[in-house]
Amino acid sequence: MPSTDSPSPAPADPARPGPLLRAAVDVEKHVARAGWDQPPRLFALVRTSLIRDREPSLATQLSAPDDDGYTAVEQERLPPTADLESLLGRMAWPPDVEGVALAIERLVVPPEAERDLPEDRREATDALMAHPARKDVRLLAACLRDGQRTCLLRQRDFDEDDAVAVGEDIAPGLTHALAATLLEDDES
Repeated sequence: MPSTDSPSPAPADPARPGPLLRAAVDVEKHVARAGWDQPPRLFALVRTSLIRDREPSLATQLSAPDDDGYTAVEQERLPPTADLESLLGRMAWPPDVEGVALAIERLVVPPEAERDLPEDRREATDALMAHPARKDVRLLAACLRDGQRTCLLRQRDFDEDDAVAVGEDIAPGLTHALAATLLEDDES
């Protein structure tokens, strides 16, 4: 776990998005182009300059010469699981991966919708899916080894390019689980 006396990363300035936010927005737009009802998608964030140095043949495929930024490298499909946090808890990244991003779709209901649910998991899921106030959302959580985190949220019923909420605390459990995948063995 990072030291508590280390300085916290500065909050993102929406007027001047930093490299993490730029990468997260690019990944979210990439995922959004494929529509809804997707499985979770995982991306390694690697310095664009490192990719240019190690793989010059890929330079023409990189969108802009943003060598201070990150290039997202999509990983193989995640295995199906009901416990994504547990799956993330078993992941680790090589040192060249400076960050990670995860796109995941979720169903959101008001708190009262969770009262009096059937005990059977399948019946409870059916009841939540049928709830009139349910919202389908896609979360894109991203974090870096240095502690920076961001989250983007898109609602299915407001599926427009500019209708994406951005914040550090939208899904704190998810960003914490992602950040843990980046910890060095001696920090865990």
